Amino acid sequence: MIRTELDAAGIADPGLRAAYRHCRQIAAENGRTYFLATRLLAPDQRPAVHALYGFARHADDIIDELNPALDVRTRAERLQNLSDRFFAGGDHRDEPVLAAVDDTIRRYGIAADLFEDFLASMRMDLTVTDYPDRATLNRYMRGSAEVIGLQMLPILGTVGVTEDAAPYAAALGRAFQLTNFLRDVGEDLTRNRIYLPADELAAFGVDRDLMTWCHVHRRTDPRVRDALAAQHEITREIYRFAADGIALLQPRSRPCVATALTLYSDILDRIEDCDFSVFSRRATVGTARRLQVAGAGLLRSWWLRTARSESRRAAAT
Repeated sequence: MIRTELDAAGIADPGLRAAYRHCRQIAAENGRTYFLATRLLAPDQRPAVHALYGFARHADDIIDELNPALDVRTRAERLQNLSDRFFAGGDHRDEPVLAAVDDTIRRYGIAADLFEDFLASMRMDLTVTDYPDRATLNRYMRGSAEVIGLQMLPILGTVGVTEDAAPYAAALGRAFQLTNFLRDVGEDLTRNRIYLPADELAAFGVDRDLMTWCHVHRRTDPRVRDALAAQHEITREIYRFAADGIALLQPRSRPCVATALTLYSDILDRIEDCDFSVFSRRATVGTARRLQVAGAGLLRSWWLRTARSESRRAAAT
């Protein structure tokens, strides 16, 4: 399958093919929902999407590597080293992730400033543990989530001006990350981080101490439950806005994005179904549901590619 994808994308160089295969493996091993959704893209689109994931994962692993011997300064130096190598250019033959993402950037004309914003947010994770308000959190998510959607746009393609689809792509990235923040509140607290606006939590009588108590006792205090429910609704509203942008994408890309949106928003359903017991369990979408949604998306994707192929043959005769 990977050979078919690389051939379809026109990637012939043996070194680059190996680099893209490496990124595909990273995506398959670390991003189940993400990787499942990419199966709905056309084969020529998949290697580039895997490269973007590989780069983001590589940077994230530097920040959150579970090695107590690595202090903030060491992690900052490693992240800066990654940034220096990335922006220095070259073929990166000895660094498969950088080789693949650099090739993807050139093939699709992805703006370099999107990667600058991404790395800036990764640096914030080294020292910032709390966000006083929504505006501050949004500044972080600009680089950590929104730019991912914007990086994807040239690969997905749009039916009109790319800038028209950009707000929706950014919003979808933000919705995905807010979903993760709600699901992983307890996990983030183990890293001393709270990715929810402090002033909005305070409106329900919630502060860091109460969140920590919930984490330690694996219980959701009623005040925290109400605060999380309010964050849940805000995230739902962002999904509603982002969904309107799917129609602006190239038809062949819509099943993938629609499936990813459905599966991630299903995580919100699971959080609500367990009454926001996020400190004692991790909300997940069952295999049967994931296969059901992905199967429907795969059928739509196959039909669209078949129709497109037949249209091209008809035009050639």
